[in-house]
Amino acid sequence: MTDNKIKATNWGQFIPLVTVFFFWGFVAASNDILIPVFKKAFNLSQSESMMVQICFYVAYTVGSLIYMFVSKVMKQDVINKIGYKNGLIIGLLISASGTLLFYPAANTGSFLLMISGLFIVGLGFSLQQIVANPLAIEVGPAETGSQRLTMAGGINNLGTTIGPLIVSFAIFGSATASNSEASIESVKIPYLILGVAFVLVAILLKFSSIPQITPTIKEDNSDVVSGEHRSSALKYPQLVLGMIAIFVYVGVEVSTASNLPAYMEKSLGFATKDIAPYVSLYWASLMIGRWTGMVDAFDVSGGVKKILRFLAPYLAFGVFLGVNAIAKHDISHFYVYGLVILVMIAADIASKGNPARMLLIFSCLGILALAIGMMTSGMISVYAFTSVGLFCSTLWPCIFALAINGLGKYTNEGSGYLIMMIMGGGIISMIQGFLADMTNIHFSYIMGVLCFAYLAFYAIRVTGILKAQGIDLNKMKSDGGH
Repeated sequence: MTDNKIKATNWGQFIPLVTVFFFWGFVAASNDILIPVFKKAFNLSQSESMMVQICFYVAYTVGSLIYMFVSKVMKQDVINKIGYKNGLIIGLLISASGTLLFYPAANTGSFLLMISGLFIVGLGFSLQQIVANPLAIEVGPAETGSQRLTMAGGINNLGTTIGPLIVSFAIFGSATASNSEASIESVKIPYLILGVAFVLVAILLKFSSIPQITPTIKEDNSDVVSGEHRSSALKYPQLVLGMIAIFVYVGVEVSTASNLPAYMEKSLGFATKDIAPYVSLYWASLMIGRWTGMVDAFDVSGGVKKILRFLAPYLAFGVFLGVNAIAKHDISHFYVYGLVILVMIAADIASKGNPARMLLIFSCLGILALAIGMMTSGMISVYAFTSVGLFCSTLWPCIFALAINGLGKYTNEGSGYLIMMIMGGGIISMIQGFLADMTNIHFSYIMGVLCFAYLAFYAIRVTGILKAQGIDLNKMKSDGGH
């Protein structure tokens, strides 16, 4: 169990920590800006241009495998050896070294060098993810661990919302992603500036109060009830089933968005230039949900939390509207989405801060959203598919918190296994793409339904698994009012 001396969230540690979450979102969403630039500059096919995403996301899996291999060779957890703070700093410096490749790549016109740079950035991010996700849970009470991870996810999605806008301005002098009239030369300066930012954050972390190790990660691994000792992270069923859960969660999140443009073009007759705001709304929906879920991480009264629970999502929605207004998109037809947000708020309240209950409720709503999207057409289907972002928003922190719960000294190892499963984003998207080619894009969203169905199963199953280990999730509460 978590050390009882930790009474409240340590904001002095948490605030510097979430800066890395911002950069993950900033770079991941900015890759969408690079794809049309690279495609035109290097005369690539659509599948060849997808190497941008493949190299970036595969780097997470490769980084996790390297981490686990080195830990096995050393016969000691690498993060426990070098410390949390040093792990984050090294990860940032690895990512910074990747951005340096953009300069020679731009000068020589090398696509291989460009995507190699992105791969190295992703390698650094994988180490940061292995450290930062469990640390966000550990810098405060266990009861609000998943809410802190949700808050960090909200900062991540702030990066996904404003990242493409800033990179577009830097590369094109325009906020519209559809403008791909840019030379490769224009890419190098923004990414060199990004590298400098990585180094500055590493310096900030060096002088922060982020711990080298936390009490929970040092503790022995014996079940409270049975006293059973386990020899590795993979001996914990909550982790093994959680790895599959992360795989299908990232899969449904990425594949729903990846196939939305093709659905709107082929089935609804949208022009490509008119689709960007809807894709933007999907990713903003993740931010809306996470800003709602992070309210429980604040040490404020129940009455204030109730107000914030309604205020936070609409503040995030306002950020989305503001960004698209700056990009000169018509935002008037998005106002109706405010009603959909109410459903998500009601689901958040019903979960009462229990990560398993939240995972079950939001997964069921995800199934409902996809079913409505598949059974309807026109804008109703678009908003139904887009709302999947709302219901995916808090699933990562729920799954992560449940999967590493009770792992003790194997927490970092378990985190590495979970980060490795991010590759589901590419694999599930590919499977849905093949399904769309065999049937149609509308029907292919059945893939997402199957993913959510597994997540609902995991929510139910993991509650029993943890209870058998002496961990009662019903004791987890978001505030004194529940």
